[in-house]
Amino acid sequence: MKRFLFLFFISAFSIAEDAETAVDPFESTNRIIFQISDDLDTVVLKPVAEIYRDTTPKFVKNSLTNFFYNLSEVDTIVNQLLQGKIVLAGQDTLRFLINSTIGIGGFFDVATKVGLERHDEDFGQTLGYWGVPSGPYVFLPVIGPSTVRDSFSKPTSWFLSGNLSVSDDEAKIIINLLDAVETRERLLVAEKLIVGDKYEFVKSVYLQTRNDLVFDGEVEDEFLTDLELDLFSEDPLSN
Repeated sequence: MKRFLFLFFISAFSIAEDAETAVDPFESTNRIIFQISDDLDTVVLKPVAEIYRDTTPKFVKNSLTNFFYNLSEVDTIVNQLLQGKIVLAGQDTLRFLINSTIGIGGFFDVATKVGLERHDEDFGQTLGYWGVPSGPYVFLPVIGPSTVRDSFSKPTSWFLSGNLSVSDDEAKIIINLLDAVETRERLLVAEKLIVGDKYEFVKSVYLQTRNDLVFDGEVEDEFLTDLELDLFSEDPLSN
């Protein structure tokens, strides 16, 4: 986890150097899309996330976070298998089964309490593990920061992360909207770290974090959990 903190603080104080070396040949287009997305976020998504943060009880927010983490377990398991991490795939399969049953569809993270820690893998990490280069940095509408490699991998991870098990189109829309709000709410605390040029900061953090995930496939989603707890000494899910 300290490695993640190091990466974030290095990003904050070396943005100028990173801007010169990062692979960003589409910067002019990326900046336009980034600005439009940031404006829409300011007007729509961020206010909704703040309302969600201020009005939703902590146990409800925890349950929704657990639910969406559980939906992503299939994606993690499949990509662990593709990377040859058989033991971890077995552990996370057991974790998924426990939380999906005893944890009532994943709303309660029983598996962590019995010692089965959560991992995070996606197809973009698998492609990196196989040696596929990341390619240029791109900022995608709705999706946000990415690379060419990660962009091509997203449909696979999207299909495996919940949409695989949901057949009703309306249910998919509701789940994805809730997921967007829940994720944005967890980012409210983390965005306090942004300094200087917001576009460059987001790019720097994304590229370094993705690189770290590719070369250390057992890293958890610490950006949205441990980082917030360590830096602000408060529960980011509290009211």
